[in-house]
Amino acid sequence: MYRKIIKPALDFLVALISLVIISPLLILIILLLALANKGKPFFFQKRPGKFGRNFKIVKFKTMTDETDENGNLLSDSVRLTYIGKVIRKTSIDEIPQLINVLKGDMSIIGPRPLLPEYLALYNEKQMKRHDVKPGITGWAQVNGRNTISWTQKFEYDVWYVENQSFFLDLKILFQTIKKVLVSEGINTQNMATTEPFNGNN
Repeated sequence: MYRKIIKPALDFLVALISLVIISPLLILIILLLALANKGKPFFFQKRPGKFGRNFKIVKFKTMTDETDENGNLLSDSVRLTYIGKVIRKTSIDEIPQLINVLKGDMSIIGPRPLLPEYLALYNEKQMKRHDVKPGITGWAQVNGRNTISWTQKFEYDVWYVENQSFFLDLKILFQTIKKVLVSEGINTQNMATTEPFNGNN
């Protein structure tokens, strides 16, 4: 009953109330990012959701679209703006995903939505992470986030799917708030973003 009825209802209410409360802050951030990113405050990208179905995720845009002389994007560390660093460090870049929660694409708590090209690289057990809606934060995020290996991250994701409950979600929510306040586990060491998943071999 919690997974099918209570959790979706709570997701919608929490997302709606949160967006209303923080709307003044969001407007300010949108203006700052529009200046830093030449009128593009948001980042949109296809991500696989429940059962591997693609949806379009929305986040605050923390990097520019600068390219080299051949038209290739520059490295993440070069394109990451100053305001982008601040927003990413405080995890504010994730807030627009509350819109995805309202639309029913995501949940507040669940495995993080990754890239579509990773689907073909998962083993059977890892695919279980798509038995539920992806979340803004999850069990892997409060147990290391970008500082742990992909193998460990997927193990946490699958464990969450198999043990999902109201009290576990509440625990993850409070631990997320704690980690955001201390800026823990944002990036892989010496990298602006985490390294890509290249399979299990």
